[in-house]
Amino acid sequence: AWLQKYAGTMIVISHDREFLDAVTTVTLHIDNAQLTRYGGNYSKFEDMRALQMEQQQTAFSKQQDKIAHLQKFIDRFKAKASKAKQAQSRVKALERMERVAPLLAEADFTFEFKEPGNIPNPMLSITGASFGYAPTEDDTSHTPAAPAKVILTGVNRSVQGGQRIGILGANGQGKSTLVKTIAREMGALAGTVTEGKGLSIGYFAQQELDVLHPESNPLEHMIRMARDLGSAVKESTSEQSLRGFLGSFNFSGDMVKQPVGTMSGGEKARLVLAMMVWQRPNLLLLDEPTNHLDLATREALAVALNEFEGTLMLVSHDRALLRSVCDEFWLVGRGVVKDFDGDLDDYQRYLLDEAKRQREEAKESAQKPSAPAPALAAASVATPTATKQDAEARQQRANRLKPLKRELEAAETSLAQLNTEKSALEARMSTPLPAADIADCGKRLKALADELQSLEERWLALSDELEAVAG
Repeated sequence: AWLQKYAGTMIVISHDREFLDAVTTVTLHIDNAQLTRYGGNYSKFEDMRALQMEQQQTAFSKQQDKIAHLQKFIDRFKAKASKAKQAQSRVKALERMERVAPLLAEADFTFEFKEPGNIPNPMLSITGASFGYAPTEDDTSHTPAAPAKVILTGVNRSVQGGQRIGILGANGQGKSTLVKTIAREMGALAGTVTEGKGLSIGYFAQQELDVLHPESNPLEHMIRMARDLGSAVKESTSEQSLRGFLGSFNFSGDMVKQPVGTMSGGEKARLVLAMMVWQRPNLLLLDEPTNHLDLATREALAVALNEFEGTLMLVSHDRALLRSVCDEFWLVGRGVVKDFDGDLDDYQRYLLDEAKRQREEAKESAQKPSAPAPALAAASVATPTATKQDAEARQQRANRLKPLKRELEAAETSLAQLNTEKSALEARMSTPLPAADIADCGKRLKALADELQSLEERWLALSDELEAVAG
């Protein structure tokens, strides 16, 4: 929001497509030692790039193969009530496929999760649980060195086969604690976590080195995992087959013997993905899987997740990934885990409201003189009248926001259309043209510039008004 109002020039490198769309108006693409300028934000770049690549039969063929693969899943499951949500998720992915196909064509690799051997239902059940860090002991005296640190309490959740859950919450609220406990990396401090029979977990840790050994190479990781799992995974465990499998994830030749500690973040992430795929899990626990992935590999991951037939639980700051693969959301905050009724736009508003609430609490706490504890406790209890007034205020604010949002969306649509026409005219003028056509294009470009300036001013005014109403 701050960068959108920034008056100067900005150059930004990012793998977050929604962030790029929100703050950029020109895209520079570096490919094969060439730099190409595209007018418009990231999505506009993708559209223009797609038009170019559709002219190349190889890219077009890859696109058609991916579309056919997703369509086959949709046709297979759309009539089954138990699979309806998953089929709908694939429909969303199919709608985006036209745009992402060029990126997939450029990706270092594409992959898919194999069909799980079985899908228990429920996957797991959590009852009356508290999650956090267990107390530590002094090695010499065997007395507690630090008490237990409780992060989440009263957790009552069940995870069903086929669910696709996005886990939301501000940093430090306990998202990773929740995932680590489900992944058996930590034990529950209280309550029970009951796993379904045959539960097989594929866990992607936020810090890849949590599950990787820096001194070991990819082949050693695969051999060790195959030995530990034994007959639990019906895959060939010969060194040759493991080498071949790693090759499909771009670990070929000498790379299979390269120590993990010397690899890039993206290569480590790729190895963790390879290890997960080989295990054929029925529950995927992904904690920030895209931190070190470029946009092309992120798109490959999104497609693979949409084709996955098991259950998915995803922690991510990548809103594009959350939108494309998750059907429901859990909110982790203030020490509890609960359903979040809304989409990611609602979540963004929730975060802004939560930040404002915390600022106001901090301000009140700084200004308020010290008082006896009972008085403070009494002051913190909201009366029914105050609660009703708050609800009415929120409803009034929502009623004022709706028309502003509609007009802002219309302005954004018009801006996108005008920018597309402007880019097309600029591209046309970069080719040899008759003098009359150059004059016509110049006039239209001047008119477009005036329209864009007027519309951008209106868009800024609406944005300011929205921000003022939202508080």
